[in-house]
Amino acid sequence: MNLIDRIIFVACLMSLVGCQTITQVNDPSNTYTPETTYQKLVGDYPFIGIASSSVPESVMEIKNITYQRYGKRALQLDLYLPKRPAASSVSGIVLVHGGGWRSGYRTNFTPMAIGLAERGYVAATITYRLSDEVQYPAAIHDVKAAIRWLRKNSKKYGVNPNQIAVAGGSAGGQIASLAGVTKGLEKFDPQMKRSAVSSDVQAIINIDGLSDFTSEAARFYEDDPRKNPSAAGAWFGGRYAEKQDLWREASPIFYVDKDTPPILFLISAQPRFSLGHKEMIEKMRPMGVPYQVSQIPDSPHSFWLFDPWLKPSVVIIHEFLLQQFSWTK
Repeated sequence: MNLIDRIIFVACLMSLVGCQTITQVNDPSNTYTPETTYQKLVGDYPFIGIASSSVPESVMEIKNITYQRYGKRALQLDLYLPKRPAASSVSGIVLVHGGGWRSGYRTNFTPMAIGLAERGYVAATITYRLSDEVQYPAAIHDVKAAIRWLRKNSKKYGVNPNQIAVAGGSAGGQIASLAGVTKGLEKFDPQMKRSAVSSDVQAIINIDGLSDFTSEAARFYEDDPRKNPSAAGAWFGGRYAEKQDLWREASPIFYVDKDTPPILFLISAQPRFSLGHKEMIEKMRPMGVPYQVSQIPDSPHSFWLFDPWLKPSVVIIHEFLLQQFSWTK
């Protein structure tokens, strides 16, 4: 039985024994979806279309895998794999959806996961706890748990455990970036001391997400006094003046060191959403940390949800990871 046949067998067995009974259910109050975003953007970008979530013959989809439990709360992921057996293990990538830390669905990243699987990656789209359920830093705990799950199951799914990346869009980009730069810090990884499996990543892809909550420009949007609370304020449980330590602690820019993983900043033409990446690069450069900045021209925020921007985004990520993983065999 080859690898793909084993994966199919395991997925079917799990379904039979009831290990995948909790599925992603849309919450009417959770409005960050490709459909609602399309309605906001189509007037200014009449040529766009929602990227397809149809799974091609070349890709295998395994849905509703529980990767972490908190009591009765099950966090799940969907896995996308290339069907063609690889000559060796392939790179893995965990994808973190956006939505202002309080909304969004893992299915928002399904089209990108499919595109990456078509290029030979094993891609996992994950559900994590949003701010109306648990505040910061719970989402970081969840992302690290998903990374650990993928590494723990790397042999089963043909993933190279030394080639795992984390990526996210918007708030998910900030979450992914923070998860990637905080290796070895138990505050962000409660499982660290009781697990022999690492949650470290070898690359980070921050898609139009903040790198610094504390800058004046970021606070202009994220600490807007007209919003009570703002999206960031709801996540932190208070405004900047009330929770300065948390706003700083959640900013990836303050964790740069010589061991920081390579980072791709994939940004839109709307600079407010990727604030802090230039300053973060200024810290990375003298330490020799690899980085790349790629902008999708004339694009809105959430560009990765739509054609014609999804495919070039996947190509940029693919080429970045090829370059970064060429030496981590």
